[in-house]
Amino acid sequence: EQSDRKRIPCPLDPKHTVYEDQLQKHLKKCNSREKPKPVYFVQDINAGLKDVAEIPEKQVSLSSLSIEELQNLIIKLKEASNGLELHLKEQILSHQALQEALNDPKNGESAFKHLKQQASILGNMEKLHLLGPGRCFVEFGAGRGKLSHWVDVALQNVESVQFLLVERATTRFKVDGKHKRRDSIFERLQVDIQHLCLNKVPVLEKTKLPVVGIGKHLCGAATDLALRCLVESYTPCCDGENEEPAAKRSRTATPGVAPDTAADHGKNTEDRKPVAGIVIALCCHHKCDWTHYVGREFFKSVGLGPVEFHYFQRMSSWATCGMRETTHKASTGEESEDQPNDIEEHERTLSRTESGSDTLQGILTVEERKEIGCLCKRLIDHGRIEYLQQQGYKAALQYYTESAVSLENVLLTAVPGPSLIKEPT
Repeated sequence: EQSDRKRIPCPLDPKHTVYEDQLQKHLKKCNSREKPKPVYFVQDINAGLKDVAEIPEKQVSLSSLSIEELQNLIIKLKEASNGLELHLKEQILSHQALQEALNDPKNGESAFKHLKQQASILGNMEKLHLLGPGRCFVEFGAGRGKLSHWVDVALQNVESVQFLLVERATTRFKVDGKHKRRDSIFERLQVDIQHLCLNKVPVLEKTKLPVVGIGKHLCGAATDLALRCLVESYTPCCDGENEEPAAKRSRTATPGVAPDTAADHGKNTEDRKPVAGIVIALCCHHKCDWTHYVGREFFKSVGLGPVEFHYFQRMSSWATCGMRETTHKASTGEESEDQPNDIEEHERTLSRTESGSDTLQGILTVEERKEIGCLCKRLIDHGRIEYLQQQGYKAALQYYTESAVSLENVLLTAVPGPSLIKEPT
């Protein structure tokens, strides 16, 4: 009788089957069923482009372009980049919170490289006075949560600190359980940044602490989504009728440096500007998307549009093309126990065909290709800087680690500019 029962593919996920006579019961508990959306889910709130007419049709690949078309693109790139600040300053810092781990011989080469990057990110945060009490740190693309973990370690003797770890995927080997501070609040938000409305996150609604957005290697379009989440869809929501004027800061505050809230710790948190700063390590420009890109106005201002953007984001992979071999080689037997299979997603690039490398044989040298790839990255990043400046932030790009540690070694930082630092009336 049992063998007469028919099994059918599950309509929610055909990868598994179910007895036909138990289908309705199965659908109620199937792991692939649509789960209730969290309160902070707002469809496409950070998506950007709403005008369908401007969204480009599918473009031909770089490898399909003629030599003349490719050369014209390179000319456009150089003309658009003319006059931009392309030589970034080095801001390779460290932080004492990671000194013990950096000196631990049990950490292999791969773990050491991650620690150096995290230490420099914390060092840059400290330089901007972003490490302090009364803050909510939102880590975008949090993965296992290592960056938030080290920020927590750095703030061990500080009160009123919260962490929101944003990650759309279910993550294994999380370090959330390793936090030594029992009073620090850690909360994971499993949601795509595209749909995240920060002002609806209950813990932020309750405390209204100033937000510091952080991220280590936030791939491509995710950076644009995070920037829009922080400076567009979140900040206006926090300037409601029932709230105090933003940030009562000293007139002697240094412009471009977030104020140290240690002095005013304990005051009503509603009188402070929510977004205190942004510190994001950039990567994977070839995964950018015109639809989500925050620098579209800048591109248009230099005579470029979605077609050029499509090719420039592809060409950006030339900056690291053929230089990844050593990055994949993790040291064997020496990795620390909390670094299992920790190969960063950003280490994977486009194939030779996708990036147009085959077309370039005999046209450009490896060095020329690398230079053009870097130019594409800087142009895309400059659009982000201009966007932040238009929103009232003082934004900058800097090298935060050596290229030997990570080929994706540029850090974007932003703090409120004078227009956002309102004086008490």
